[in-house]
Amino acid sequence: MLWCIRIARNLKFACLLPAPKGTSCGNYARCVNQILQGLSNMQLWLRIPLVKPDDDSADGKNDTLVDSWETWNSFRLLCEHHSLLSVALDILGTLPSANSLGRWFGESVRAAIINTEAFLTNARGYPCLSKRHQRLVTGFFNHSIQIIISGKSVHPQANVAADASQNHSDEGLQRHALRPYLDYVGYLYQKMDPLPEQERFELGYRDFLQSPLQPLMDNLEAQTYETFEKDAMKYIQYQRAVSKALLDRVPDEEAFTKTTVLMVVGAGRGPLVRASLQAAEETGRKLKVFAVEKNPNAVVTLHALVKLEGWEDSVTIVSSDMRHWNAPEKADILVSELLGSFGDNELSPECLDGAQRFLKEDGISIPSSYTSFLQPVTASKLHNDIKAHKDLVHFETAYVVKIHNVARLAPTQPVFTFTHPKLSDKESNQRYKKLQFVIPNDTGSAMVHGFAGYFDATLYKDVHLGIEPSTATPNMFSWFAIFFPLRTPICLSPGSNLDVHFWRCCGPTKVWYEWSVTSPTSSPIHNTNGRSYWVGL
Repeated sequence: MLWCIRIARNLKFACLLPAPKGTSCGNYARCVNQILQGLSNMQLWLRIPLVKPDDDSADGKNDTLVDSWETWNSFRLLCEHHSLLSVALDILGTLPSANSLGRWFGESVRAAIINTEAFLTNARGYPCLSKRHQRLVTGFFNHSIQIIISGKSVHPQANVAADASQNHSDEGLQRHALRPYLDYVGYLYQKMDPLPEQERFELGYRDFLQSPLQPLMDNLEAQTYETFEKDAMKYIQYQRAVSKALLDRVPDEEAFTKTTVLMVVGAGRGPLVRASLQAAEETGRKLKVFAVEKNPNAVVTLHALVKLEGWEDSVTIVSSDMRHWNAPEKADILVSELLGSFGDNELSPECLDGAQRFLKEDGISIPSSYTSFLQPVTASKLHNDIKAHKDLVHFETAYVVKIHNVARLAPTQPVFTFTHPKLSDKESNQRYKKLQFVIPNDTGSAMVHGFAGYFDATLYKDVHLGIEPSTATPNMFSWFAIFFPLRTPICLSPGSNLDVHFWRCCGPTKVWYEWSVTSPTSSPIHNTNGRSYWVGL
């Protein structure tokens, strides 16, 4: 094995390691782990057959069949989740359940080795794959997993037909026996839909950890504003919400006599001001706008926009923090764009608490409410990227990330909800929630590396905005998910429950989250007192 690894290192190839025999692989893992300590950039691919016992089967054959994920998990734990140890899956003729297959998309799978015996024969005698295999291969393509064909040709007639159709000029060339299989896999790749424009834009952000914005402590840069302003769908939804609010606020008979006071708090460089004025034009309502913005650089751009568009008579720019501004009059509608990937993680509740005092008692807040969501995920790449920092701080930090190579182990569940305007000034923004996730029985065992967080916001009535997967607003890229890592990954047994505790904590100068797992095993409480990660007030 050492000789093979030396050859592969010289050729700058990955080295394919033979599959372990069962889950008791201590000696084998020890040898591989010793080799890993001396590697810097070469991958070792552990060959793992894609099998899992069928729990519903009545025959006794499953007594000796081991869930191959268990084999992989045992091996990688012995090697301390080493980032240079990856998986090459052996794809056979039968496949486990969809939930069981889904686990692997959160693992460091680098290649899928499809045995020729996994192929069926079509009406013309050529190799093809079952519908389930086709969906799996398409999933591999979407996750940049290499496809390798292995085994002897079991479709000789396909080669005969292909050879007969070749031009005489190619008579001296020998056609590889596995070429029909490769051609079929290439056909599946060509059949895939092209990536939408939004996905192409997000390619460079996939599984890239970013620190969340600190919108109160820091002033956003022009490039950040520019990126957000390109998100047309977001402002279309805001315009729809303002239009509905104006129609409810001002009846048709008062459309030309009544002026609605609308305040955009956190106006940035003006996209919400534009959306509000377009809504007024669309509904035929008169509008007086106050644009409140604390970033002096954005205010300069906002002044230029108002002058360019000729909005001087209808828009008043206020260069101030919304929490400290004294409004000359109260607003009918309060519009804000203060949401983070987890809804409240960019301090929308605290900001709107400060701004609520200049909203009329029957005034409308857009958004009117927002809820955060969580789900447990397998995310081997994210875990290894955080582990590379070799400190506690990074494991107690929440990250904004376009999650891609992950396995979502259970449906999302709601966490914290905030409603505006607040019914009572005494209501605290601190929150606590205990969640219990149930992992489907047919998933098998799985590893939880952390939790993916999302939000869904009600802007006004039936107009919503969000990134929660089941209700996500299409064609919107202003927000990626948020990721809360676990210092030590939690291994779940088939059908087990995962109990999670989440806190939103508030202090005089900062807001922070704490999180922990209490079942099936207990984890430390992460980020106690906001020692590693917080959002400054």
